[in-house]
Amino acid sequence: MVLVIFSMNAWAIELKGEFLEGSLITGKAPLKSTVKAGEKKLLLTDGGIFTFGLGYRSEEIKISVVDASGQMENHNIKVLKRIYDVQRIDGLHPDKVNPPKSILNKIKEEQKKIKDVRTRASSWSDFKEGFIWPVLGRISGVYGSQRILNGELRSPHFGVDIAAPVGRPVISPAGGVVVLSENDFYFSGGTIIIDHGHGISSSFLHLSKLEVTVGQRVIKGQIIGEIGATGRVTGPHLDWRVNWFDQRLDPQLLVDPMPEILIPPPPMRP
Repeated sequence: MVLVIFSMNAWAIELKGEFLEGSLITGKAPLKSTVKAGEKKLLLTDGGIFTFGLGYRSEEIKISVVDASGQMENHNIKVLKRIYDVQRIDGLHPDKVNPPKSILNKIKEEQKKIKDVRTRASSWSDFKEGFIWPVLGRISGVYGSQRILNGELRSPHFGVDIAAPVGRPVISPAGGVVVLSENDFYFSGGTIIIDHGHGISSSFLHLSKLEVTVGQRVIKGQIIGEIGATGRVTGPHLDWRVNWFDQRLDPQLLVDPMPEILIPPPPMRP
């Protein structure tokens, strides 16, 4: 965790987080201030708390602050670069790598639904309570990894994959409001998106069962669904993704390391 403090005469602005691709940054500004990250004006809570994300391949972020008297200050902060893995996944159904033309409209409609709910700047601030793992299991895919599917180059992976048996409960990693709950998206199968406030959202993919509905408020640790193998998969797992609006963040940077003691060890070899 890095703490950056910008002093402006009699007051200061605090930023907490690691300025690294995929990170979530939280900050605190004096009341009645205006804060921007890049060109986006940020929501402030009653206590002056705000948040923003540093997406994949971010290079620099400009923070602009205007206090109640109109005094303005700008700060340009460099974002640390990361080296990403390459992951080859074979055995997928060919139609899940190169969908037939008959299914393209369905995919576009689903992508629009996801994009629409991620544009919301809701006023609640559940993100402040921090995040926990939505399920425990073996990490089988990581953020930013270049995907090669059935030998074909595809987009990087923007979540963390957690392998676990079908039916294992999935919980909400933080409180929020359910803004999408769909049983059968083409690529992601059973899909839930929870809005944690201020543009921060979590997506849960490949679920076999959905326990929540759109508009429902959930609390941290509440069961929202079950692990599945729906959509484009080779086995049961949860793909957990975190966004700040359209910026893709790394969920593993929001939580403690996966507790290995709770993960069954691999079978012994003779």
